[in-house]
Amino acid sequence: MNAQQLRTHWNALAPREQTMVAAATALVAFALLWWLALAPAFATLRSAETQHRTLDAQLQQMRRLQAQAKAMQAQPRLGHDEAMRQLEQAIRAQFGVAARYTIAGSQVTVVLANAPAAAVAQWLAQVRSNARAIPGQARLTRNASGGWDGTLVLTLPPR
Repeated sequence: MNAQQLRTHWNALAPREQTMVAAATALVAFALLWWLALAPAFATLRSAETQHRTLDAQLQQMRRLQAQAKAMQAQPRLGHDEAMRQLEQAIRAQFGVAARYTIAGSQVTVVLANAPAAAVAQWLAQVRSNARAIPGQARLTRNASGGWDGTLVLTLPPR
């Protein structure tokens, strides 16, 4: 239908029918405006506070990591031998006989047997800051008694 035919058809309608068609057209236009423009904006507005809190938490975590990295960079450099000594000392102090280790160049493979989760976490933090050992690989499984079994591969500073 072209515009002239629509005008002719519109003029042929009774005033009451014209009012009803105009109201239906306005309702459809408002619904489209709502679904396409307003509803997504309101949904974004409703979720903005939650997203803001989440992003604030991520920002705080990033700042903590940044401060930790700067503190580690400020520490004096360790030689390979000193780092190895620190690592061996940390293994013996934290795990005793629950861990064995092997050294291959600058990589140290630590085998854990029934190591408590809290002890593993504390030990990793300790060797990362004291021995400057970087965890590169972990294959750990939780055993029936709640401890960790498996291997950790750490990289020490180069010689």
